[in-house]
Formats: sequence, structure tokens, C-alpha cells
Amino acid sequence: MALRRARRLAGLAWMRREDRTDGTPVRFVADELLVLDEHFATARQAFAEQGFSDRDIVEEGDVPDGFRRVRLSGLDVARAARRVRVQAEAAGDPRVAAGPNHVFVSTPLEHAGAYGPPRPAPPGALSGADGSGGVGVLVLDTGMWLNSPLPKDRYVTEDFESDVGDDGVRDGDVGHANFVAGVMLGRSRRVQPRMVRVVGPFGVCRESDLVAALRQAGDEPIINLSLGGYTLDDRPPVLLTAALAGLLGSGDRVVVAAAGNDGQHDRPFWPAAYAGTSAPWRRRVVAVAAHDGRRICEWSNTGTWITLAAPGADVVSTFVHHEDFPDGWARWSGTSFAAPFVAAAIADALPEAGSARLAAEAVVAGSDRRFGRYAGVA
Repeated sequence: MALRRARRLAGLAWMRREDRTDGTPVRFVADELLVLDEHFATARQAFAEQGFSDRDIVEEGDVPDGFRRVRLSGLDVARAARRVRVQAEAAGDPRVAAGPNHVFVSTPLEHAGAYGPPRPAPPGALSGADGSGGVGVLVLDTGMWLNSPLPKDRYVTEDFESDVGDDGVRDGDVGHANFVAGVMLGRSRRVQPRMVRVVGPFGVCRESDLVAALRQAGDEPIINLSLGGYTLDDRPPVLLTAALAGLLGSGDRVVVAAAGNDGQHDRPFWPAAYAGTSAPWRRRVVAVAAHDGRRICEWSNTGTWITLAAPGADVVSTFVHHEDFPDGWARWSGTSFAAPFVAAAIADALPEAGSARLAAEAVVAGSDRRFGRYAGVA
């Protein structure tokens, strides 16, 4: 499954990758650069150094005010981004002035290696609704598969999967959102997920897609992001930083994000790694590693930016009804499924805590187990 997915990703003509010495890939959209408006003049100089003229620049839309998203056929994106950033930093601007349109992937375990796909499991149990109206959690993920054991009145969505392509259900991330929602509903009677599709059946989304989806945030106090990726020079993604600053810089909201499954130590995996930055809203990001009940899973990313650990190995949850999953339940592993466990715990703690921020702090403070150097919930 992992090899098929890798081949599929390698076959995407619109995507490029830059491999690090540790073997982890930075994926980004070919030919596109994201740049702050005030540094666009420098970007034009960087384009000219590569032999482009202003006539070659194609402006793309769907970016927040203050940014440009431009495309030039054949552009060395990494080189141009570094050129703009070096000059901006030399001029005293500490922000990341330019970067690729990074590509993020959902984080079930198999994307990091040949650890195995979801496997059929006996039916588990979901918590009953508590009738209080629930605590909203915005889940940006794959589309939902309608034919699933999930009760249709326990979640909200307009994004259903209907076509999984030639490879079939088991080759992709179809059912990923169903699994994530099932983890929440198995953990909490109070949680009310709203599922918004941002990644396709193979779990891929552009940074610009994720930012556009974040604009759909309503009054949900919790956002679950079981996705992420690495970035050029490990710097924060340009657009995503601005989007999260807008969402988390005021009001009452927290983001719960998966730490990734590459077994990396201290290499930032975004958006979870915002928890370890100097951003004023960093404590509103909860970065979740995975444990197996005894220790941190060897495949879970770790680092100083991790907030806490949660169950992520051999998790049982709702999947999709399929000939290989006749009961619609599966057993799957990944930080994808540790994150919604924590999101559900925060939802449970919120009424007593009085705010999402205080609820997240209460969950971390109330974690009375240790998994290596991290607090953990079991």
C-alpha cells in the first residue's frame, strides 16, 4: 500500500519534492511561489536571475490579502524562495517572506513506510450523545464515506466521497475522515464533529487548499488537523502562518494537530510544530505524538515542540463498509488517530474549564502518565 501510494504521489505532474539528507521529503506545488506583497519586488529580481521576464508571471488567486501566489513555468521554486527570504532577513524582516505552496498529507501510519493498511476489526462502541448540544470540532480531512457505521446524526458534513479511482478503497485514504470521527465519538459523548474535505482520497492537499478550508471555520472552539508535512529549510509555511495567526490570535479556539509518522526527532512537522515556535498563539496549538500504551511509538515524530502523547497504535474505529470490511470497522495506526483522541478530551473538559484554551491546558495538566519525556493521555 505504501509503495502504491508513493508511486501515485510521484506521478502527480503538478508536484515537486526536495529530499532531505534524512530521507524525508519536502513536497510542494511545481512552478508556484507564495510571497508577501512587500517583498514581491525582490521576487521579481529572483525570477529575472532565472531568465524570466514580467510577462512570464501568472498570478493565481485564492490567497489572503497581503500575499501573492504566482506561477512561472519552469521556475526553480526553492531557489527563488531562498533568494527572497535571505534579502528580506538582511533588511530586518523576521517573517518568512516567501516559500513554496507546500503539499501536506494526512497522517495515517502507512504514509511513512510499509507499516500496513487498515485491517478489519470487530465492531467497537461509540459513546451516546449527551443531549446538551455538543462541543463543535472542525475536522479538515478527507471526505466522508456515507456507507459507514457512523450514525449520520452524530456528525455534520456536505463532503461525501463517491469515487475512489481505479485502485479501490484500500489503496487510498478513503475512510480516513470516518475513522477520525469515530475516534472522537468513541471517546466523548459531548463532541460534535463538522467534517470538511480538504484532502483527496490519497490524502494530499496544497497549503493554499488548507488555508482556504480554514476560512470555513465557524464558531467551533476546536480544530482537528490529522495532516501535515515538512517545509523548505524547516521554516513555518508562509500562508498557513498567517491563517492560523488570524484564527488563534484572538477569540477562543485551539488547534489539535498530528505530529507525523516518520520517526523524526526534532525536525518540525507543520502545523503541529507551531506549538514550539515563538508565535504569540503557540499555546493554542496542541501537537500530539502517538503512544502504544507503554511507550512512544517508534514511528511517531517527536521533538521539543510536542505537547503530549495519545493512543495511536492499533486504534479501532469506524471505517467504511466494503467487501473487505463487512462490519465497517477497522484497526489502524498513526498520529492521525492520536490527535482526535485529544480533541475529544478537550471537548469533554471545555464546559467545566470555561474556554477551549483552558480546557486544552487542563487536559495536558491532568495527564498523569508519562511516555518518555512527554505527558500522555491513555
